Amino acid sequence: MIIPYVASLSAEFIKMVPNDLKEGAYSLGATRAEVIRKIIFPVAGSGMFSSYVLAMGRALGETMTVTMLIGNTNNIPDSIQSTGNSMASIIANQFGEADDLRLSSLIAIGLVLFLITALINMIGKMMIKRARIV
Repeated sequence: MIIPYVASLSAEFIKMVPNDLKEGAYSLGATRAEVIRKIIFPVAGSGMFSSYVLAMGRALGETMTVTMLIGNTNNIPDSIQSTGNSMASIIANQFGEADDLRLSSLIAIGLVLFLITALINMIGKMMIKRARIV
């Protein structure tokens, strides 16, 4: 779910590295591995990192995939391998039968989920702006 998004964004950032930089390194005698390690990664590195941040923000919003993956139980997890619920799956599972207080709680959970996702996306977009190559 995250890997294709990260891979496509990272490939775009790598393509944005100016050819003049790569050709200059090759003309000075750098090998392909040196060009990748010393030219491409430093120039495209923050963009590649921001693609991970944006992908994580996108994955936070996925509801049904995460619900099925983590077990969909209303128990507090004892360990990292035990089943549980995510914020989005609680909203999806209980919204139809919610009354006054429960409905307010679900809306508050939705607001917290929105704020977390918005914060992650803002951080990712700021990193992408910083990574733009002129």
